[in-house]
Amino acid sequence: MPPRLSLQVHGARSRAFTIRAQLYAHQRCASTSAPEIYDVVCVGGGPAGLSLLAGLRASKATSNLKIALIESQDLQKNRQHNTTLDVFSNRCSSLTPASVKNLQEIGAWSHVNNARVQPYQEMQVWDGVTDSRISFDWSSATNSFAPHQPSQPSIIAYMIENINITTTLLSHLSVLSGVTTFSPARVESIELGQETADLDLRSWPMLTLSNGKTLAARLLVGADGANSPVRAFAGIPSRGFDYNRHGVVATLRLEGLGWGGEAHKIAYQRFLPTGPVAMLPLPGNMASLVWSTVPERASRLKSLSSEDFVAMVNAAFRLSTVDLEFLHTLPEGQQKEVAWREQHTPVNNRNIPMKVVSVQEGSVASFPLKMRHADTYTGERVALVGDAAHTIHPLAGQGLNQGQADAASLVRTIKSAVLNGQDIGAQLSLESYNNERYAENNALLGVCDKLHRLYSVESGPIVPLRSLGLKAVDMMGPLKGFLMRRAAGTG
Repeated sequence: MPPRLSLQVHGARSRAFTIRAQLYAHQRCASTSAPEIYDVVCVGGGPAGLSLLAGLRASKATSNLKIALIESQDLQKNRQHNTTLDVFSNRCSSLTPASVKNLQEIGAWSHVNNARVQPYQEMQVWDGVTDSRISFDWSSATNSFAPHQPSQPSIIAYMIENINITTTLLSHLSVLSGVTTFSPARVESIELGQETADLDLRSWPMLTLSNGKTLAARLLVGADGANSPVRAFAGIPSRGFDYNRHGVVATLRLEGLGWGGEAHKIAYQRFLPTGPVAMLPLPGNMASLVWSTVPERASRLKSLSSEDFVAMVNAAFRLSTVDLEFLHTLPEGQQKEVAWREQHTPVNNRNIPMKVVSVQEGSVASFPLKMRHADTYTGERVALVGDAAHTIHPLAGQGLNQGQADAASLVRTIKSAVLNGQDIGAQLSLESYNNERYAENNALLGVCDKLHRLYSVESGPIVPLRSLGLKAVDMMGPLKGFLMRRAAGTG
């Protein structure tokens, strides 16, 4: 759906919106008491939703808005309590400098547990079939990459546990105050309000919660995940497909000091025919694994002993795709098999990660990979952010950053509406948010999807062509500099 709508289409959509909203409601509010009125109600207490609320509280123009947060889980239990640096969550993200800058600007980053954050300055990416490679290294980047850029950032991204981000934002919001939180509380139904003697709430979303509360929202924000009830209420279709791939994640321990003994940190990613495998630096000698593969192999990896799983991870960065094909057929015994094959396989140890020596107990898990994109991010008195609006293949590590950029953009849109005396829930007031974020996210979704498909090809003429392309990009300074700035969120 195009971002801009004619008045005729807008009117038709409003009527359809009303019908769909009424159909979505599972039950009508039994309470006869008046609903609690809020300017902004956000459903979902993940990083995107919390960043939005923190941004609204940080801006003078929006700090007086009446805001509510609804989260089905107990937010206090979602805080990070473990402080030891030898145990890390397997749910980690690469925060770009742009995302960190936004968290700094809204005042949240000062609450982060820095000891559990690991910045890195370089990425090594290579083709598992041809071994063609591209290196993204800020330490070697000069202004010759981009003559008109006055300076380059020194960090590509910051590896951080998702729970660290959530804890950081919750701590900041507790200092700011001014956000009414309903947690744990489920949204039982969403329907349009009614006209009363005092207020005309016929276009306002009305939420009934599991605790019996009823809230009316001038603007309802869906930050409630890929299966967003808010998106369903608004009648906004979400299109996409499943990749028939699972992402296997784990927390690993490296040999020796690992990355802890070096000031220059490197992230590694190898594209295998079944999907990319990435090892990303955590503090000390710890690392985060994300391995995209077919469901059968994901299930086999999860069933292996710790020793065999570690052997398979080391093999994924060192052995040929033919060797890996065979290793995946073995029910057990990968450790001995990999040790024998490594003796007969020449390896350039400078361009691969250090060996894994153990996997953190209970950290191996998997999740299905999907691509989804909502037709639009806004409706009448509704806006979507984060996974409620889009889900992306994790090969570029941009999912959480997209949600952060959504939140920052929506804050700017709401601020502009307040300063110009507009209704913050009107679709016309929200149009700039949809215009800004839809095209940006759609382009990134497309690039990641095409990269996945390109590197899934194991044979044929496309393999040498992509190898030549990778080598060409590696030698083209300006293009490489552009890609590095895009990866860092500064381009």
